[in-house]
Amino acid sequence: ACDIVIIRYEGPKGGPGMQEMLYPTSYLKSKGLGKACALLTDGRFSGGTSGLSIGHASPEAAAGGAIGLVREGDKILINIHERSINLLISDEELATRRTEQATSADKGAVRDKALLDRLVD
Repeated sequence: ACDIVIIRYEGPKGGPGMQEMLYPTSYLKSKGLGKACALLTDGRFSGGTSGLSIGHASPEAAAGGAIGLVREGDKILINIHERSINLLISDEELATRRTEQATSADKGAVRDKALLDRLVD
């Protein structure tokens, strides 16, 4: 079990474009968290990432993907061998969040170093 940093609304529709996520992975590594937490994003990676970094999550948050429904404290099961990622919430909770997401004006993203600092410190 480990913490997962979620960076969303960075896909082709939400970015707009697809931001390179090398900075967040490098930053986590510089804080000694490269092997202590995972990074999950709908943004993109070049070949320079390290640690458990999962990008290009699709559908992206801006297109209604499940990555946009994750909340602080949620359990997420990442199974590398089965190539699967599962948000461990009930179907009822998932439906509630989808309704809230459709009506929410807050489509924010982790975009600046100060916010990322608060997340990992």
